[in-house]
Amino acid sequence: MITVQDVKKNPVVVTYLNAANEHMKALGYTEHGERHASLVSSIAHNILERINSEPPYPELAAIAGYLHDIGNMVSREGHEQTGALIAMDILHKMGMEESHISIVAGAIGDHEEPMGLPVNPVAAAVILADKADVHRSRVHNPNPATFDIHDRVNYASQKSFLRVDSQKKTITLEITIDTNISQVMEYFEIFLDRMMSSRKAAEFLDCRFELTINKTRLF
Repeated sequence: MITVQDVKKNPVVVTYLNAANEHMKALGYTEHGERHASLVSSIAHNILERINSEPPYPELAAIAGYLHDIGNMVSREGHEQTGALIAMDILHKMGMEESHISIVAGAIGDHEEPMGLPVNPVAAAVILADKADVHRSRVHNPNPATFDIHDRVNYASQKSFLRVDSQKKTITLEITIDTNISQVMEYFEIFLDRMMSSRKAAEFLDCRFELTINKTRLF
């Protein structure tokens, strides 16, 4: 079976992912490169592992999580569908079996809010993992005076952690926000669609989604 480590070492993936990040940087978006890809990959894998999802789903979630934003090298608009097609080509050439490719492609093609839906367990895990990455290290802009709301909210986020409790069947996004930089209301202003997508994804996995900001449960 193709593993996420195989995918990470693929020179085409390395080149395309770097290009995607440079494209996003040029457009003024937050980081969408190797750091984000690796984190989403790891979180997606851990979600399915902790809810006792059977193999190969955790590993497929890791692969889909790593490749989910590769379509940004072409365009931000429709990057999820473009990325699914790019991933299909790469994984086919790597020798992944077609049934696994279809799961990964579906997860990548359906990860973006507000239209993306959890079409399979891998897609649900990728949606949750992607929306959990809110952190100041993602901000490309070096000048706080010119931050837009996305820069400001991400820069204000000092810590984010997705906690999976298999016994309580809860998936909780825990965020610490510096309210001197951005108010909590700004988080909801730009991320409400993401929270709704996360709730649908958690429900697909037979769990309840919760959001805690600065140790206060809000969702």
